[in-house]
Amino acid sequence: MEQITVKRGRGRPPKQLQKTPTGVGSTPSAPEFQKPNASNNNSVEGSPNGDIEMLESILPGMSSRRRGRPRKHPLENGSASGFDKPIGQENISGVDPKDLKKMKTERSLESPLRRSSRYTLSSPHSLSDVIRQNANADSVADDVKGSPFMNAVVKVFCVHTEPNFSLPWQRKRQFSSNSSGFIIDGRRVLTNAHSVEHHTQVKLKKRGSDTKYLATVLAIGTECDIAMLTVSDDEFWEGVSPVQFGALPTLQDAVTVVGYPIGGDTISVTSGVVSRIEVLSYVHGATELLGVQIDAAINAGNSGGPAFNDKGQCVGIAFQSLKHEDAENIGYVIPTPVITHFITDYERSGDYTGFPILGIEWQKMENPDLRIAMGMLSTQKGVRVRRVEPTAPAAKFLRSSDILLSFDAIDIANDGTVPFRRGERIGFSYLVSKKYTGEHARVKILRESEYHEFDIELSTHKRLVPAHIKGKPPSYYIIAGFVFSALSVPYLRSEYGKDYDYDAPVKLLDKLLHSMARTEDEQLVVISQVLVADINIGYEDIVNTQVLAFNGVHVKNLRHLADMVENCEDEFLRFDLEYQQIVVLATKKSKEATPDILATHCIPSAISDDLKT
Repeated sequence: MEQITVKRGRGRPPKQLQKTPTGVGSTPSAPEFQKPNASNNNSVEGSPNGDIEMLESILPGMSSRRRGRPRKHPLENGSASGFDKPIGQENISGVDPKDLKKMKTERSLESPLRRSSRYTLSSPHSLSDVIRQNANADSVADDVKGSPFMNAVVKVFCVHTEPNFSLPWQRKRQFSSNSSGFIIDGRRVLTNAHSVEHHTQVKLKKRGSDTKYLATVLAIGTECDIAMLTVSDDEFWEGVSPVQFGALPTLQDAVTVVGYPIGGDTISVTSGVVSRIEVLSYVHGATELLGVQIDAAINAGNSGGPAFNDKGQCVGIAFQSLKHEDAENIGYVIPTPVITHFITDYERSGDYTGFPILGIEWQKMENPDLRIAMGMLSTQKGVRVRRVEPTAPAAKFLRSSDILLSFDAIDIANDGTVPFRRGERIGFSYLVSKKYTGEHARVKILRESEYHEFDIELSTHKRLVPAHIKGKPPSYYIIAGFVFSALSVPYLRSEYGKDYDYDAPVKLLDKLLHSMARTEDEQLVVISQVLVADINIGYEDIVNTQVLAFNGVHVKNLRHLADMVENCEDEFLRFDLEYQQIVVLATKKSKEATPDILATHCIPSAISDDLKT
């Protein structure tokens, strides 16, 4: 399971009370405040409030963090919204204050057992009634343990070998992890994508069995954090009924999460209710999809385990939880619409193609003056298009300051929401995520007070700085000791740790958060490090700096740079870098010095395999 934690955001910092000796001439010192964490204002629409980061993934080192609005803290002195006085200080009508004080004193002296019995039993019960209630609870627990769907839950054992982005010609030391999964129709098993990412070997073990079966990974959906496995051994499928999927649950529906979390080796069952349904941030996928919040305990190892409703149908997959000092028992499951989309996508194309996007950034139109200035009538609602992804098909039809009125004939409100279910609204990106890659959508816009309708093809998101490399080894190119790499989120995390969004260079973070790819093959190329040699004296301190141009030609991607350097016949190699830096090397000497530098650092090749073809 991906555990995520919300650190204190940009609200009021906690007070540190300082004891001051009292006496003549002493004055109480002012409260000291801790310095709040630095943060940006890039809130994620529809994500949980607070700065979100992965606390402890089932894959160590694969942490990421998403930020949003700071969580609101309760009012001081224990008061809550709607109460004039803190709880326990309000006066009770018709009761003398002295008697009230006496009642509070007697109540405070009660034993915990006596107070507990007062709140749980509304009327006196006989001993036989209590025994009967306990027997009923035990029978319910036995029914859950004996349910057929329990046997479809399996334990996933995975050995991972992650790429080494700092030294891209080698891999890191392998490690193992345990998670959960469950059997579905078609001799397939579902689990989380982060449970088998960078897998070397995957094995499955059924409940009550001592045999581990080798599994094959069929598809990995990074955006939705789902992976599909299968087992070739027929013995694995004997005596097991596949899990059946249920409909999207409603608020307050009971759910039971089954899996193999930390704390033991046997199967574990936790129960709760559905607390919230909305478009939320998927930590592993770095995207926003429909998600279900529950109050059942979800711990490390629960990843990939199913969440069942009271009919024994699967309504979700456990994948992450929220850890915060002001929050308790907040877990998230991937709902059945997202699961069904993943399975159908695989069955239609034979592989996972991803969730499409419209390819725009938009602005709310809640301000009445803004709506008037944009030529909207009082009865019109929609959102303003801020930017359009140059690589998205929508770039042929939409432009900045268009007002998006509807998507597939469903009207969009000024806050970007659409009707969801009775009494509920949800972000209109949910409508886009229901589509499949290559499908079309009918979009209605308002442009300069005129209506336009377009039939737009939907495609997957082409990020300038990829959130994942999808199992591929990182690309690199080396010349005269300069190691060139393509920038990605895993690369930043490898270089700067889980706090890369604070510690990485500002220029790179700006490109990560705000820049868009202009072409399908565009990459940000950086000098990862300089392997010290006589040829590169004076350049040793250049680290993680973007390469803008080579010999006056703009660098499109890493392959483009490698081809230009290898085919260069000029006297010098000139690299124009960010921050107005330049690197100049003699062409002939640089190419002659490269083999010796590679031999010194035991590097097998100056160029990665993917750039050789």
